Amino acid sequence: MVELRELRPGDASALPGIYTAESVRYLGRPPMERTEAVFRIRQALAPPVGLPRDHVLGITADGELVGIATLHHRSADAAAVSYLLRPDTWNRGYATHAVRHLLDLARRLGVSRVHARHHPDNPASGRVLTKAGFVPTGEHAGFQTYTADLP
Repeated sequence: MVELRELRPGDASALPGIYTAESVRYLGRPPMERTEAVFRIRQALAPPVGLPRDHVLGITADGELVGIATLHHRSADAAAVSYLLRPDTWNRGYATHAVRHLLDLARRLGVSRVHARHHPDNPASGRVLTKAGFVPTGEHAGFQTYTADLP
């Protein structure tokens, strides 16, 4: 069973297994070390005062943390989504499930438009987005771009 939940301090040990060299190759960042994982979880649990709260959620499969999905607030009515899965869990529908959950969350928060993007060499991510309800909008800054307008 796939679920999304708030991150917990104990999740820091799982993040380096999610942010591996294979999974971040299109993100322009190095794999995650444990020190960064601890910092990222603290940041997610206590966002800076006065800034819009990004919703950073853990993706679990059968109770095990296998990915991260984030709803990034851009303005009162716009947001963006991002997601990352442990490579051994790819092609199981977990990312599509997570993105649909983020769109439902955005809708409940009153967001009317959600954006997403992926590297052109990662077409699997584009398939996730279109299955979840996004529409391709073109290319920007070397990335394929998508939008979902919410009712």
